[in-house]
Amino acid sequence: MRQIKSGGLSRRSLIGVFAATAVIATPTLSRAAGFLRGGGDIRRVRMYSDRTGERIDTIYWIDGDYIKDAVREISYFMRDWRTDQVKSIDLRTIDIMAAAHNMMDSNEPYMLLSGYRSPQTNAMLRTRSEGVAKNSLHMEGQAADLRLASRSVGEIAQAAAKCNAGGVGSYARSNFVHMDCGPIRIWRG
Repeated sequence: MRQIKSGGLSRRSLIGVFAATAVIATPTLSRAAGFLRGGGDIRRVRMYSDRTGERIDTIYWIDGDYIKDAVREISYFMRDWRTDQVKSIDLRTIDIMAAAHNMMDSNEPYMLLSGYRSPQTNAMLRTRSEGVAKNSLHMEGQAADLRLASRSVGEIAQAAAKCNAGGVGSYARSNFVHMDCGPIRIWRG
């Protein structure tokens, strides 16, 4: 390929500089959810699990930086409790959960019904319910099913939808809201 010189820089060099600048100026996917309205300068996750008896209350992000140990704790907490398998939970999902919680102005921790699901667990749940997706984002560590006793399914779903950052499913009969960092969409189950 022929290089065209311009003021001491080749055309290829100029394109490379432009591309590098564009990449630096564009938020990465892991940071994209950091621009969520309601995210705040300090991000905190508060949850408990009736299934394991565990609780978590941790600050996982401060002034633009994720705290690796806190994110690992969240991933462990959100593990597949049936198989004890752990998968890193997508930072965008954690950000959506935290932002929605913050917008509801609630100190009550979420009850986690489902975080990461192993393929085996997902397959087993599909035999029991038509509402379980074959290629569920739970298997990618990109989804959570949550509830709050002090808020309705509609209120939780509305807060999650205001994040405009992923999927929000309302399951009124089962009293939980699904939040994920996949394509933006809203549904009722």
